[in-house]
Amino acid sequence: MTETAYVHPSSVIDEDVELGPGTRVWFFCHVQRGARIGARCILGQNVNIDSHVVIGSGVKIQNNVSVYRSVTIEDDCFLGPSCVFTNVINPRAHIERKHEFLPTRVGRGSSIGANATIVCGNQLGRYCMVGAGAVVTRDVPAHALVVGVPARQVGWVCRCGEQIEVAAERAHCEACGDRYQQNETGLQLLGGAGG
Repeated sequence: MTETAYVHPSSVIDEDVELGPGTRVWFFCHVQRGARIGARCILGQNVNIDSHVVIGSGVKIQNNVSVYRSVTIEDDCFLGPSCVFTNVINPRAHIERKHEFLPTRVGRGSSIGANATIVCGNQLGRYCMVGAGAVVTRDVPAHALVVGVPARQVGWVCRCGEQIEVAAERAHCEACGDRYQQNETGLQLLGGAGG
């Protein structure tokens, strides 16, 4: 038997929305028309999902996050409290720019810290980690750890979230056993105890 999604009575789910099995939508959320949310997701209090947004499975979105149209969230991502996405580079209230939305993709397993800002048009590589309060103004490599304003890479992280050292373009996680090779897009998993 498939577990159904749970929606708190204070939340609004528009027509033509897909909520995967086991997904939980908590207090005062709004999921807009055409949004697609995978299985086992959690939407914390006061989350807004714009129309036609696609969110993978196993995603945790903490309180006060708005995911705007043109943002795609892949499986197993963590969006910290009050993190921010944008969709236009040069907004003006008196000029309509919906045709200028720039796509943003948050790669599988990525974590975005509380109050971080992701400027539109940038891609977050798989399993990267964005520190709390960081402002991402460029693409983030897979498994990179970025912090600051603007965000700068200060290290590497494993799939398990532990920091790892890269030497001679190779890395090994002491915590879980995963092994990596560095390439032009960041780190690529070679194998290990984690799978």
